Amino acid sequence: MDRELLEAATSNFNLPHDVVKLPTNGIFYKSKKKSIKVGYLTASDENLLVNARNSNNNVIISLLRNKIYEHDIKPDELLESDIQAILIFLRNTSFGPEYTLSLVDPRTEKSFEVTILLDELNLTKCEYKPDEDGTFTIKLPRSGDTLKVKPLTIGESNELESLSENYPQGRVTPIITWRLNKMIVSINGNDDRGMISTYVETMPIMDSKFLRVFVKDNTPSLDLRKTVKAPSGELVTFNVTFGVDFFRPFF
Repeated sequence: MDRELLEAATSNFNLPHDVVKLPTNGIFYKSKKKSIKVGYLTASDENLLVNARNSNNNVIISLLRNKIYEHDIKPDELLESDIQAILIFLRNTSFGPEYTLSLVDPRTEKSFEVTILLDELNLTKCEYKPDEDGTFTIKLPRSGDTLKVKPLTIGESNELESLSENYPQGRVTPIITWRLNKMIVSINGNDDRGMISTYVETMPIMDSKFLRVFVKDNTPSLDLRKTVKAPSGELVTFNVTFGVDFFRPFF
């Protein structure tokens, strides 16, 4: 852990904080911590959120670096559902659990507001648990190869998003193969990164889809889909999203 981050974490230990239970129960991390200490939002954090120009991920990561009071945990190394749980804690303890959104009535095409309670979001159920090292061992349906795979951390997802945004225009962005390269830990016991990269390039679509769906379905996550009734009576389904805009209405 770098010295600057360690000193920041140490200096925050005496500040008001609470313990946030992680949706993943820490099963994908070396520390295996099921919960972590998180500080409350302060006026200094307001400066960061107010001055953010857009909902970019760097601002959220910077915020979490200030609020996670643990020596051995960096926000970049957390999975998305754990990040979301921390953001919900920060918002709930500062502004309350009510979250008001503006939606569009599909029948009248008019905007309407709806308020949901963030503390009512449930966890999705997973059929399989990872191995002790935080990876899944799967057998691909088409090739029959045995792979060890893992879900992406928020840092890895942000890295891929940045690569995609900066990819030359007019060229096909290899986002799927990028993701697979980061998700695959080993193939038939071989963890050579060069071999894995070559393997991914010729991976059958059936195997690629199976891998991605399996990891998604078996990574603990918050159920962010909500369905509400519009003024016309039509049902509207939407996803709760996170980022600077998650806090911005209060500023």
